Order: sequence, then C-alpha cells, then structure tokens
Amino acid sequence: MKKNPDSFPDGFLWGGATAANQWEGAWQEGGKGMSVADINEFKADLAPEERINGEMSSKNLELLLAKDGNRFPKRRGIDFYHHFREDIKMLAGMGLTSFRTSISWARIFPNGDDVEANEEGLRFYDEVFDEMIKNGMEPLVTISHYEMPLNLCTSYNGWLSRELIDFYTRYCKTIFERYSGKVRYWILMNQVNCIDVESFNTLGILSDRVENLEEAKYQALHNQLVASGRAIGIGRHINPDFKFGCMLSYRNAFSASDRSEIALEVVKYNQIQFYGLDVAVRGEIPSYMYRYYEDHGMEIAISDQDLKDIANTVDFTSFSHYRNRVVYDDESLGESRAVRETASAWGWGYDAVGLRYALNEFYERYHLPVLVAENGKGFKEEPSEDGIVHDPYRIELFREHIVQVREAIHDGVDVIGYYPWGPIDLVSCSSCEMEKRYGFIYVDYDNYHNGTGKRTPKESYYWYKKVVESNGADLE
Repeated sequence: MKKNPDSFPDGFLWGGATAANQWEGAWQEGGKGMSVADINEFKADLAPEERINGEMSSKNLELLLAKDGNRFPKRRGIDFYHHFREDIKMLAGMGLTSFRTSISWARIFPNGDDVEANEEGLRFYDEVFDEMIKNGMEPLVTISHYEMPLNLCTSYNGWLSRELIDFYTRYCKTIFERYSGKVRYWILMNQVNCIDVESFNTLGILSDRVENLEEAKYQALHNQLVASGRAIGIGRHINPDFKFGCMLSYRNAFSASDRSEIALEVVKYNQIQFYGLDVAVRGEIPSYMYRYYEDHGMEIAISDQDLKDIANTVDFTSFSHYRNRVVYDDESLGESRAVRETASAWGWGYDAVGLRYALNEFYERYHLPVLVAENGKGFKEEPSEDGIVHDPYRIELFREHIVQVREAIHDGVDVIGYYPWGPIDLVSCSSCEMEKRYGFIYVDYDNYHNGTGKRTPKESYYWYKKVVESNGADLE
C-alpha cells in the first residue's frame, strides 16, 4: 500500500518573506518614483488595532502629500537598499534555501506609464538576486506587492483603467527578460482577494472618482486578473522554465452553526475569497461570480480577449496565513473572529491547525503544488540586558505551524515551501510601524526611524537555523 511521506521532502523551500515597500527605503533614490506605499501614514494617535489602511479619496491624498515625511515609515523601511549585502548574508546564515521579496514597480517604471525602464533600478535588483543566489537562496519574486507607481492612481484611477493592463505587462516583460537566468518562481499579484482591507494599496482607486465603489473594485480586480494571465503568456514565451503562482490572503471562514442559512453564507463568502485563484488556476471566470455580479447590481466589462488572456494558468498556488475565522449564529461575517486569540496588541491570534486545514483545502480544490507565502505574528519586544531578544513565544508559534505543515504533507498535500513573514524586522504593512516586530533578526529602529539600524539575531534565529539544517526534523 502506498504511504504518504511523513517528513519534509528533499528540496523543500525553507524561506522567509518580505516586500520592497516595507524594508527597502531609499524612496527617492536610484530613479525610483513615488508609490502608493509612500503615502501609508503611521497614525500614532490611533490604538494599535485601528492603524489600518483604508480607502483613499483625492482630498485625503492631497492632504497626505502635504504632510511631514517623517510620518511615512515605508519611505525609509530598514534601509535594505543600502544594506542588502549584509542583510542577505545574515538571512542566509539561517540556512534559508529560498527567499521571497518583491520588485518595486515604481523603481523600474517610476511613473508606471514610462516608455523606457529605469536602468538604475534594474541594476539594483540584478545585484540583489545575484547576492541571494551567491548565498544559496532561490529567489521567489512578487511582481506587484502594494508598490504601484502613484502616478497610475492620480492619472488613471488605478486598476479601474484598462490601460494598466498594458503598463503592467510592459513591466513584466521587462523584468522577465532581465532576470530570466536568475529568477524562476514568480507570484503575479500579492493577496489578490484583499480588495476590501488593502483596497487603495492593491487597486489604486480614488474613491471620490467613481459612482459605485464596489463595482469599481471588482472591475479593477478583473483587470488585474486579465493582466496576470497575459503576463503568464508573455513569460512562458521568454522562458518556458518560469513557474508562475497566484497568491491569496487566507481569510476563509468556518461555520460554528448548525443552521444551513449560516453555512450557506459561509460558503458564499469563501467563494469570493477564492475567486482570484479560481480564475488563475482554472482559466475561466467561475459561474458563482456572474451570480454575485447580478445580485449586487454590478456591470463588469469582460471582453472576448479577456477570456483568452485568463486562459493562461498558473503552476502553483500560494497564500498568507495569519489566522482563521469562525461564524456563529449571532455574528455577521464582518464580526467573525479568530479561532484562537492569543491576542497581541493588534488583536491578532493564530490557529496552527488552521494552517493544515488551509493546505488541505487548497490542494483538494486545485491539485497543484502549494506554498505558504507568509506566516507569523507581530510582537512588541526589545533586547534584554544581554543585548538579545529572547523570544520563546515566536519559537513556539513557528514550531506549532511547522508541525502542521508536516502533517499536511503526511495528508498527501504537495507543499513545496514555507516562508515566515518578515524574517528580519521591517515596517508593518497595515499599521505602518516598526513596533510590530515579526523578525528572527532585530533591527534597531523605532516607529520614527530613530536608532542605529543595527541588526541583531534573536534567540529564534538560531532555532530556525537548526530547523532548516535538519530539513524540519529538529523542532526542539
């Protein structure tokens, strides 16, 4: 009788994940243009759980552009731009076999609609990928991770304009040709289902320039999926060995009710979460979306060429996993909460068994290799008197999750990689602060970039090194 493997396979991608806008800095250097991330403001006057990115109007954008630059931590990041060699060497010291980061679209095409690419930006990523490869790490590159050139928002209203399909595919063609011998794994769009919680960052729509914001968001998402399919076709022509993936934020819900009405509500909610990946894997618009558009009075422009473009499908699936949701009879989906709340200052809990559930769900739905593109939790922490951050809570969190990844492999799921989020401290995506620390490496900056910038391995750094060296066998 065939038996499923009960350990991590040879060649498993032990990685770490970051995004250019959260660690790169140098927002006005090297020919880089302004991106949507450069106006993500740290809101110190709000409670931690309220520091989230929302919609953006023209008026709000105007006000943000007039504010003191010290309020925008992503403009500085952790200055990876000037420290990438030492940072990559330190990350490689954990034995990582892969590393996920993004290319800043605004560093390659500063305005987005430029005819020629910025050579200085292209050279920077040449050096970054060369350094990763030299240190034994396979690059996994996110093409669009909340780094759209701001000009595409102000001049075109973001992805609502079909012109962005051409701008994005020009960008993709440029980087595919440039990095063909260096990058094999590509994620086309980061968390394509986050059009509600990261709406402006991912879609670039100014809310006061549309009459029906929800319809505009779904038209913009459709345009993104068309652009992704078209880019896959271009990429396969350039290098047949490229591997393309689509990424979701795992936000699916569980029903804790025995009422069929609640269970059906959860099914429909989860369909919307899977929509982008259903298109990317199956190469067609799922029938449930046509019903959704009809029920919500939306008219989405879909051309015959669009249907041909989305027929280019991905090679693997991926998702971020931070927590799961449960829906009760007396709660709406909007109030659903994490299954396990070991609550942080930001109200985030975690559910390690939920990760195994998600991996099984993805593999059963798609039968494609799957990787965990992000996983982790932010903590407030400072070095102890010995200068080290002692973080047994982080070790325990990752131990629990890695055990469940191994169990999913034993279930028969083809898991190809695991990427803890922010293996080095960086600026938080949603709350725009350094205080929310995810890393195995401590970076001495506060929310206002005060500090030395010194990098210091945390206790968990040495633990994860041992995990990787043993290919997941030693978790103690």
